[in-house]
Amino acid sequence: MKLVLNRSQRKTALMGKAVFILTVRADISDDDRAAIKEYRLGDTILYDKTPIIDPGSGLLGVASRFAHRVATISVSVNDLTNGKTIECKDIVEMLAVEEQIREAAKTFYDVLRCAKNFGNSEVIDLAA
Repeated sequence: MKLVLNRSQRKTALMGKAVFILTVRADISDDDRAAIKEYRLGDTILYDKTPIIDPGSGLLGVASRFAHRVATISVSVNDLTNGKTIECKDIVEMLAVEEQIREAAKTFYDVLRCAKNFGNSEVIDLAA
């Protein structure tokens, strides 16, 4: 499995502020896809950032719920295998998201390796 990251940016229409864009995708083998399907791992969430926002009421509540939906970032196994684009407000946030996704992808790679080796022995050289 290989993790492909693509960083880009665009300017907003209103005020020309920069939006930083991270596109993530995993190149996986047919065996990996088969394991994802067999163990129903597609909906597994690998990364989730959900801000705490007061839902409020009336127009403020509608605006708060919209802001919550926009600020929520979630990446599942299906997102990773199909590709997902994430927009961030600044470079620091983009790099933080990228690091979390890298760690989640490494963990997921271990899960796949384990899933594909059920019924087999695995030898791990601890001296290496």
